[in-house]
Amino acid sequence: MTSREDETLAQAAVAALTGQLALVPKPGLPDPRDLAARVTRRDHRGLRWSAKALAPGLAAMAAAARRTGEATPRLRAELGAIGRCAEHSVGLAGGGHRGALWTLGLLVSAAALDPCARGAEVTHTAKRIAAHTDRGAPRSPSRGSTVSATYGAAGARGEARAGFPHVRRALTALAGARSAGASEAEARLDALLTVMSTLQDTELLHTAGPVGLRHVQAGARGVLEAGGTATEAGRTALSALDADLHARAWSPRGSAGLLAGALFVDSLPVTTSGRPGRPGPTGSR
Repeated sequence: MTSREDETLAQAAVAALTGQLALVPKPGLPDPRDLAARVTRRDHRGLRWSAKALAPGLAAMAAAARRTGEATPRLRAELGAIGRCAEHSVGLAGGGHRGALWTLGLLVSAAALDPCARGAEVTHTAKRIAAHTDRGAPRSPSRGSTVSATYGAAGARGEARAGFPHVRRALTALAGARSAGASEAEARLDALLTVMSTLQDTELLHTAGPVGLRHVQAGARGVLEAGGTATEAGRTALSALDADLHARAWSPRGSAGLLAGALFVDSLPVTTSGRPGRPGPTGSR
């Protein structure tokens, strides 16, 4: 049975995901400009709807972590089972969000396991959970794990076992952009580009190969080096990158899921952390 605290964490995670979806322009990713799914092949409205289907599974993960009280193999196995059920529910609601479910599931569980944790403390707890093997996982390799093995990329599993370094980088980018006077949307876009600039995104490796991945990483770095999205030069570079990725049909989906994880960690509710928090992921500064 889930508690109010578990439900609050789940809703905060869903809000982080829908907050990520609302950002515009997101290079190669679904956003409110493409409601008919002509470019990204993902209906933005459908993705917002199916994101809500994550809430029961995420609340159940939080409850499992709170009940177990420590990062054990048993907890990892239970989270895996819940995650597979949640993935099925999301599929019935329209699909999508597989990478975000993995990231948010571990981070929500970590936040429930250590209610006073903030920032990197949450990702460190998630690392301890992810260190265990999910013995109930399907034996057949996923596309992501196959791509990771082929190209030597960390992939989603490696990212988690390293303590979500790209979530931490996104948190640093958010704080830096905000302190420099960027709007909340600009700070979040800069955080997304920070992740894109270094992440070995298995989705991009699958569709574009190593050369395409490096092309996208260089484009993201170019926006940041131009001053970020709060500057005219940065916005011009972002527009060019956006047009380029949409023309090529390349989608950095892994970066989007990690940004959602960062937005969740960034805005853990006061009732959970016991410390002052920022406004929720759907709010603005």
